Amino acid sequence: MTGDLIGTLKNSECSSLCVGVVEDHVHILSQLHRTMSVSTVFEKIKSSSSSRIKEESNPAAKDFLWQAGYGVFSVSQSNVKPVVEYIENQDEHHRERTYQDELRILLQKHGIEWDEKYVWD
Repeated sequence: MTGDLIGTLKNSECSSLCVGVVEDHVHILSQLHRTMSVSTVFEKIKSSSSSRIKEESNPAAKDFLWQAGYGVFSVSQSNVKPVVEYIENQDEHHRERTYQDELRILLQKHGIEWDEKYVWD
């Protein structure tokens, strides 16, 4: 699946810096092309990867759907390396806490308010 995500980003003229896939979510670090909106890129990513998952995966995946939302965070150039390292070590991070807990911690750390009923579906 990683190759499909990178290919979709490339076709959208968005350079992928790092893509990490784990069982229940994906992290993508990329540059956003000046003519692309975040929502358009994610629509393309979800559409192309859903089709591939349904075609190539086991029969249980025939009903696969991405959740409706997604989280997007900007990263300064000085933080690219730590973010790449984080993405490359997702399996290790998620042995200690779920991605839901990690997102909560990230949002709290940066003073971002959220409502749980709108985050998970």
